[in-house]
Amino acid sequence: MRILGGADQQPTSAERVRTILATAHSMTMVADGHRAEVSRGNGPGATQHIHLHPSPMDAGLTGAARVGERVPATLEFTDVSPLPVRDRVRSRVTVMGWLTSRDKGASPAGDCMEFATAVLERGTSEVSVGLDDLMAAPADPVAGYEADILTHLVEEHSHCVPLLLRLVEPRYLQLMERVVPLAIDRYGIDLRLEYPFGHHDVRLPFHKTLNDPDQFGVQLQALLTTARRCSHGSRLLDDAWEPDENTVSPRRS
Repeated sequence: MRILGGADQQPTSAERVRTILATAHSMTMVADGHRAEVSRGNGPGATQHIHLHPSPMDAGLTGAARVGERVPATLEFTDVSPLPVRDRVRSRVTVMGWLTSRDKGASPAGDCMEFATAVLERGTSEVSVGLDDLMAAPADPVAGYEADILTHLVEEHSHCVPLLLRLVEPRYLQLMERVVPLAIDRYGIDLRLEYPFGHHDVRLPFHKTLNDPDQFGVQLQALLTTARRCSHGSRLLDDAWEPDENTVSPRRS
């Protein structure tokens, strides 16, 4: 079996946006000509300061249903790789709408925002996500532990990563200088292959979708088992090494 770094079984755009909003440590709010950084250091989670609502037009409400001033605003989020790689920004999310004081009694700890759209930027692609799709999408269950899992993988079990290269098409390995785990979600793991003049990302889908971060170790072992059955080698891979069945498990606080 050889995996082509393919795109099957990936989170939807709505799932990616929902996950970024749910796990963001900070965001930039732009409103009324001012920019403000909001982080967990200022109190609760960054997005807990903002409550999203449908716009009156989308909700079928008249102007009389709106109370207080509506100020155009955008919320900007940046998803950064936990590990040092080239171009650590994995994606950006911009939520656009209007800050308003309506329904303040229901959310006294933060501002209400009438939602217009969310835009997800990944590489050169840009996708708009509506509120219905956003609210219906589940946040990824691994996201809150991703940084710990990736850090643990490269610090304690770095020998596993080159073995995964057996699942990558050999043409992607030509001139490669380094491989670094870039991201993990419920569907698979992304590896960043770095070359003298650029990089390329490949995706290794898990055999089964994760419902809990504790399942990562089992699915990684399944990938490693498949990799050991592949024949092509790599200068980064020591063929004499065989991982233990319990080599990697995520650390949870």
